[in-house]
Amino acid sequence: MYIDVIERIREKARQDPKRIIFPETNDPRVLAAVEIIRGEGIAEPLLFAREDMEAFQKEQFAFLLYEFRKGRGLTLEHAREMMEDQHFYAAMMLRCGFVDGMVTGAAHSTADVMRAVIHCLEINDRVGLVTSAFIMGVPHCSFGEEGVLCFADCGVIPAPTSAQLARIAVSGAQLFQDIMDKPARVAMLSFSTKGSASGAWVEKVRQAVELAKDLKKDFYIDGELQLDSALVPEVAALKLKGSDVAGQANVLIFPSLDAGNIGYKLTERLGHARAIGPIILGTIQPCSDLSRGCSVEDIVDCAAVTVVRAQKRSLGTQNSFVNLDKYYAYSGL
Repeated sequence: MYIDVIERIREKARQDPKRIIFPETNDPRVLAAVEIIRGEGIAEPLLFAREDMEAFQKEQFAFLLYEFRKGRGLTLEHAREMMEDQHFYAAMMLRCGFVDGMVTGAAHSTADVMRAVIHCLEINDRVGLVTSAFIMGVPHCSFGEEGVLCFADCGVIPAPTSAQLARIAVSGAQLFQDIMDKPARVAMLSFSTKGSASGAWVEKVRQAVELAKDLKKDFYIDGELQLDSALVPEVAALKLKGSDVAGQANVLIFPSLDAGNIGYKLTERLGHARAIGPIILGTIQPCSDLSRGCSVEDIVDCAAVTVVRAQKRSLGTQNSFVNLDKYYAYSGL
């Protein structure tokens, strides 16, 4: 059952708890979740408020952010303004290795969170795209892995191109394999199954499948597939044969943000599913953007997933922002 899978994720987090920052101290759900997280040893939580920001550290972070993004027109003065926002400050703490992950968004919009993420965190060069996914736990469900599936993208890219869909598929597959330790079987969803319909929307999904295969080789992918062809073995057997994904998909890639957002909320509300996320994909440093409708348990589960992702990080990516010698020369230290 999915509840057992969720508990296994929490147990995996407990084996090597990481430092997770929570830059929302005024939300009672966050405070309650942090107590559970600390009590169960899932993570080493750090509650972080605006008044916790230090003047010297703000100036250092502003300079580092300026160094990173000055080629895109960011001025030092604008970087200083950004560091007045605790989300930007917290994201810089993550980027510079003071913490191992960030969980936020219970009281802030996705746009607020994503601005800090995109400006401050390091983007995975191979993917080159920041997007998001949900881990969905569906009760009394035989689909996916014991009722657990990954849905993407449900929160960031409104109308993805074929190239963007391919990168969403790669990121979603990696997330599923990191969290579940199972092979990802990725279905690129459409209103068509292998030519049952035609048109530009269908062709976009077909091209995305081929591009994704070129980007990454260690997961199964197929498309275009209708949802029932992706999940239901009996339907898959009628519509197509010889697929490693059809009828057994555990990662669902939606063709648009409309479809993804509606799909996860339908599953959550009508299927009484647990929706863990949105989990930010495409950054080196792990981060989760909570739904503003999240529960205390959702926050705890998001933290557990963030810890497991932090455990998977390669040691070579730590503290890769910029050499601090430039800052010391600039500041006269």
